[in-house]
Amino acid sequence: MTLSDADSPEPGSHATQLPKLPALWIGYLLGVITVIAELAALNLHPELAKEGGIPPLYLFLASFVGIVYWLVCVHQVHVVLKNVPGWSHPISPARAVGFHFIPFYNLYWVFKWPREIATFVNTRLGQLVMKPVPVGIAILGALILRILDPGFGLILLFFPMSYISECLRRAFAPPTMPSGSLPPASV
Repeated sequence: MTLSDADSPEPGSHATQLPKLPALWIGYLLGVITVIAELAALNLHPELAKEGGIPPLYLFLASFVGIVYWLVCVHQVHVVLKNVPGWSHPISPARAVGFHFIPFYNLYWVFKWPREIATFVNTRLGQLVMKPVPVGIAILGALILRILDPGFGLILLFFPMSYISECLRRAFAPPTMPSGSLPPASV
């Protein structure tokens, strides 16, 4: 078995350069900003807690920008997977985002795309590392929680994305040799 350029552990190869995954700290920051906006809205408009109603613009914008950024992260993860040499990723980045907007199908979709990512990660690492069902449950739970509490739901939405990102980082990392073993001599 020979190593391709993408699988080569040499320092100048593509394997040492991790693909650009999304900056998730931005999502967590947007979640915190949304929580602060919620607290400010409840402080300035206490009737919102009792009667509900239309949220103030600053709360809506913080929540909206947060969910848009989460969808950007979903898109970026699929862009990275589409560009992996030797891997045919079955989900296009546009499809990965777009199917979140189809009512009822989106309940299935939040389980489908993590399963495809898990297939890549587990195939690449040669062992069961990423488990897609808990990821789907976490995404679905966070999306449902966003209805009740947009800020906290947004923060929770980035936890499964962090797990996916870490699994992908492990899959893209160059293979390590056990200590004490030497690489085969090249002739």
